[in-house]
Amino acid sequence: MDPGLSGSLEDQVAELRARVHRLEEALRARGVVLEQAETPAAKRATAGAPPVPPQVPHPAVQPPIASATPTAQPVFGSYTASAPENSRSLESRIGSQWFNRVGILAVLIGMAWFLKLAIDNQWIGPLGRVLIGLIAGAALIAWSERFRSHGFAAFSYSLKAVGSGILYLSLWAAFSFFHIVPAGAAFVAMILVTAFNGYMAWVQDAELLALYAIVGGYSTPILVSTGENHEVTLFSYMLLLDIAVLVLVLLRPWSRLLFAAFMGTVLMFAGWWFSYYSNFQSGRTAFFLGCFFLIFAFASRLVRVKLEDQIHFSGWDALALVLLPVANAALGFIGFYAITEMAGAHWAGPWLAVGFAAFYLLLLRLPAQGMLHASPTVLSALHLTAAVVFLTIAIPLKAEGRWLTIGWLAEGAALLWVASRIRSVLLRVLSLICLAIGLVALLTVTPPASTTPLFNQRFGTYLFAIAVFVFVAWVARNAKVEADPEYSRPWPALTAGAVLAVNALILLSISLEIHSYWWDLRWHHDWRLHHEYQMYAQFTYSAWFMVFGAILLTAGFWRRSAFLRWQALLLLAVSVAKVFLVDVSELSQGYRILSFLGLGALLLGVSFVYQRDWLNLRGPEHLDRRPS
Repeated sequence: MDPGLSGSLEDQVAELRARVHRLEEALRARGVVLEQAETPAAKRATAGAPPVPPQVPHPAVQPPIASATPTAQPVFGSYTASAPENSRSLESRIGSQWFNRVGILAVLIGMAWFLKLAIDNQWIGPLGRVLIGLIAGAALIAWSERFRSHGFAAFSYSLKAVGSGILYLSLWAAFSFFHIVPAGAAFVAMILVTAFNGYMAWVQDAELLALYAIVGGYSTPILVSTGENHEVTLFSYMLLLDIAVLVLVLLRPWSRLLFAAFMGTVLMFAGWWFSYYSNFQSGRTAFFLGCFFLIFAFASRLVRVKLEDQIHFSGWDALALVLLPVANAALGFIGFYAITEMAGAHWAGPWLAVGFAAFYLLLLRLPAQGMLHASPTVLSALHLTAAVVFLTIAIPLKAEGRWLTIGWLAEGAALLWVASRIRSVLLRVLSLICLAIGLVALLTVTPPASTTPLFNQRFGTYLFAIAVFVFVAWVARNAKVEADPEYSRPWPALTAGAVLAVNALILLSISLEIHSYWWDLRWHHDWRLHHEYQMYAQFTYSAWFMVFGAILLTAGFWRRSAFLRWQALLLLAVSVAKVFLVDVSELSQGYRILSFLGLGALLLGVSFVYQRDWLNLRGPEHLDRRPS
């Protein structure tokens, strides 16, 4: 038997009453309203009947006594535990949330129209109108606390939003319409309203109320604007507001507050820029822009996130951890680039991009506070991508012509080497993107043809590209294969792709040199020999295809590489098609004979090599069946 229930029956009843009293006091301390239900024992007592003794269960089946701190919200009197947010029906969301927000907007609009009506009809004096608005706003905020104490937190926050809006409108009217107070006094009063809302949000752990405070905070400069340029005052105020938001998201999982602050900062800065910016203010503007950029760059690593499960985060957290860092990097670079360009410092653009890349590489070394297992990985991937993107942007800002190609190809090769060393899948993907961009630039923006074969800038650029893809093939071939299939699988394919690119570039570069040589002779010498020069070019193409095909085939046999041999066979097939379809009509009798004889001799030699089966391609069962 429980020692707490031992003794006489009166002692047991007294102990049970004491426990019930402690439970009621604990629930009242948590704001639960209890209804006093009249028990049968109380009815008997009021009627004068003796009380019925309580039935004590058998010790073997006695239920456990409830703890004073229950884990789930119980039901007492008229209080019932609220359903989870995600289980609400569409009807409930419409009635409790959508109509609530529309109601806030309607009240604010109605209050604004009332002020206008009072102004038009001169019902009350200017000071009286402002005082009525201030008293009404403060009364709504005070009244909202009564609803919160009774468990209607969402409705309480809505009343606070309405009251705060009326306070803002009243202070705005006192400054803008009635000119009762100066702009500085109205500004300070609005800051106090914002600070009060922020304090209440902190005390009551209410993210929604903090969001209302942020909206009011960013609306304040607009409401008290005099149409003059007060850059230092405006941006200092915004800077303090952003720092306050940064502190909040550092201590509370309020990621949408951070996103709202970022959007407010961007809109306010853009509005000021298009209205007041001049080169005279470039230094101050760059300082404030740098402060804003750093706040939101570090905020993504300091924000606390809410766990929906062990690996996923909510939609607002996704905006704060993914979209906000990307937008902050892009807008920050655009802002600084615009400042330098308008100031005439055109040389600063490439170094600005390099500086941004270095900043994001350093940012990778900072730990992320987010309480989410995936958030450090997401942020690291974004910051690494940003660093590579800014390095890629720096190349066209600094270089032009063939140096664009050289820069992008060199960057891609360097990134691939680093990716193989640190085993980074993301860095490998980014390196392939840089290599692809460099390859496109090689085919589109290389220098024009030169009258000097081989010793010219275009051929030199192609040689650099060939060397880069040889290096890529070497890196991919020597990359360490691990048990992780996602990391190890692409390396062999990358090796094959690099080898194919090397062979294609060799074939293309020599073909372009052949074309340039004969084209120059055709146009700068005797035009009457046009057809003859064209015939020489076609014959040289055929000879080059055959020679390079033979080289590839020899390399394939020497290296025992079926991949190289198949490339050689494909190139020889192209040579056959060209000889039979083009050379027959384009070449003269003598060159036509040489073309067919050369092709025939080459094909017979290839056939002989395959018939001898020096590589045992037919398998061990055919070792004794080679032709004599």
